[in-house]
Amino acid sequence: MDPNPIQDMATMKDVAEIAKVSVSTVSRVINNTLPVDAATRERVEIAIRIVDFHPNLVARGLRSKSGNLIGLVVPELQHESFTAFIKYTEESVEEHGFNLIIGNTNSDPDKEERFIRNLIRRHVDGVIFSRVSDESRIFRIIEESGVPFVVIDRSMEREDIPTVVMDNYRAGEIAATHLLEKGHREFACITGPMNIAIVRERFSGFRDTIVSGGGNLADENVAEGDFKFESGVKCAQRFARHQPKFTALWAQNDLMAIGAMNVFSNAGIGIPQQLSVVGLDNTTSSRMVVPALTTIAQPFQAMCKSAVEMILHIRAKETVTEWRVTHAPELIVRETTARRDSGRIDGSGSGTVQQL
Repeated sequence: MDPNPIQDMATMKDVAEIAKVSVSTVSRVINNTLPVDAATRERVEIAIRIVDFHPNLVARGLRSKSGNLIGLVVPELQHESFTAFIKYTEESVEEHGFNLIIGNTNSDPDKEERFIRNLIRRHVDGVIFSRVSDESRIFRIIEESGVPFVVIDRSMEREDIPTVVMDNYRAGEIAATHLLEKGHREFACITGPMNIAIVRERFSGFRDTIVSGGGNLADENVAEGDFKFESGVKCAQRFARHQPKFTALWAQNDLMAIGAMNVFSNAGIGIPQQLSVVGLDNTTSSRMVVPALTTIAQPFQAMCKSAVEMILHIRAKETVTEWRVTHAPELIVRETTARRDSGRIDGSGSGTVQQL
């Protein structure tokens, strides 16, 4: 019997050409890593039979001997919210008998791509990652590799990407509603980097709720930070220099909120007597600062548990009923919000804004 040399050498590219789909779509069908509509799946399966394609069993064997490794890739190791993701992901991974490899991208898309390629070369059983930003370009690489993956925290608009997130629009709604209920009508916001989708979602929820509630969020009272303490300081200094007319501030994470509180407190502006402040994340620092920060808790533990379970379901080729799992945020009321004072921030505090 003479073997057919063309069939022996058939590849996913051959299948893709016959089925008129991308190689990544063929990979999805073969590895069951992402949903594919029934008609497309049928075309791919017919093409597989036509070229007599057989998946690379050697590569699959190597992956099965990976040592039960799952990779977690985050934009920053020292940031307390990502420290929480690491802690709870590791706990969940270990419960299932796996080991965790942690990667820090330093918010650099090139480093993100290099690290994830390295994880794939190590034949990990899955990759959980929080994207650097909208500039991330590693989805095609992961899809074609056949390695199960889940995006955590920083989601995409695509509904067919395995994703675990907090309801970020709802977080903005919660912050605005709490402050509106305290009688505030003039607001300010310190956002994260606007090239990250969740930042835009949080801002939309905050702004939409303020507008529908009869409040005002002037353009000059919106500043873009980078989720770090120092950017909260700089944004607050900018507000203070322009004699702001607001009584309530939401910063999109606790570190920026605390940085802003530092500036306003040093300027003699009472918190919460003259200015109410809300953060987001419910990190340890939010409880340690004085006054203790009112914030919105991000459900870190639940999100990590969902991400790990989704990876394991995909890896086992089990049916995944939800490709996008959304967890609810929760308001934690402490000491930095109060009913609106009769006055506003107007630069008349007892101190001056200091450069920190």
